[in-house]
Amino acid sequence: MERTESMLAETRPPGVADVDPGSVLLPGHDVPLGRYTTVRRLLPQRPRRMVGAWCFVDHFGPDDVAQRPGMEVPPHPHTGLQTVTWLLDGEIIHRDSLGNVQAIRPGQLNVMTSGHGIAHSERSPATHPPVMHGVQLWVALPDPARAGAADFAHHADLPRWRDGDVDATLLVGEFAGQRSPAVVHTPLVGVQLELGGAAPTTLPLRPDFEYAVLAMSGSAEAAGVGFEPGALLYLGSGRREVTVRGGAGARLLLLGGTPFEEPLVMWWNFVGRSHEEVAAAREDWMAGRRFGVVADDAASPLPAPALPTTRLKARDRNGGLHG
Repeated sequence: MERTESMLAETRPPGVADVDPGSVLLPGHDVPLGRYTTVRRLLPQRPRRMVGAWCFVDHFGPDDVAQRPGMEVPPHPHTGLQTVTWLLDGEIIHRDSLGNVQAIRPGQLNVMTSGHGIAHSERSPATHPPVMHGVQLWVALPDPARAGAADFAHHADLPRWRDGDVDATLLVGEFAGQRSPAVVHTPLVGVQLELGGAAPTTLPLRPDFEYAVLAMSGSAEAAGVGFEPGALLYLGSGRREVTVRGGAGARLLLLGGTPFEEPLVMWWNFVGRSHEEVAAAREDWMAGRRFGVVADDAASPLPAPALPTTRLKARDRNGGLHG
């Protein structure tokens, strides 16, 4: 997805509450995406920029698109990241400069690896379901994967299991003895949890991972903290388990990974390590170099915004400036 705000404009959203020394509740803030979609941005925020290598978390919907075009994001570039797209309702067609044209529907996973550079578009088909609801996440690529070749994978079959009153689907990584087929480049996990009742469920965690829980639908509680759809509860690291509960049908997304220690420059659709690297990516995009042409999409590519007048600086996962 194309990002429409500068990372320099991040502010602590109203209502952020410190829960305990290892947890922060992040309500998210609305950001326009393309012409017809507004997302709730959960990461990055000033209190918390990353969870493992997860560096962007956008939650959209549920939106009534029965009489609207739905998602309309024209060709745009990416570097230094993976996009992870997961739908609860609706349908989106992914097209990219590798020649892939792939529909994604609920229960399926799209993972696009930008490497040194890729372009893609995301659009609802002309005839589409009446509701659109899902998440798109970015994963920061470490060296040397961020300078490697671009790739795209669609996973229609993912590990699914039931544990008590919870139905789990593993998007990426390993969890509860299951392994996702999705390829990632750092220790990482993402698992959807659909709750079947108010009884609490205890989930196993790795103490070397940091974790967060996103409420996608229905009210829920994790680690004794209640939160609503579109809010992200950062749990920190050092935990071996967490207890969750919620009403029947509540759907949560548990994200985690080893802390990502490489400072990042995140600007527009690029994840880099320096001002010069991001400026070069922008120049290549505007000049029609590096990123290729998106398959089967005749729309004009999105122009990159102007670089800020001040130098872009790398930030670590806690927001500290580097360089």
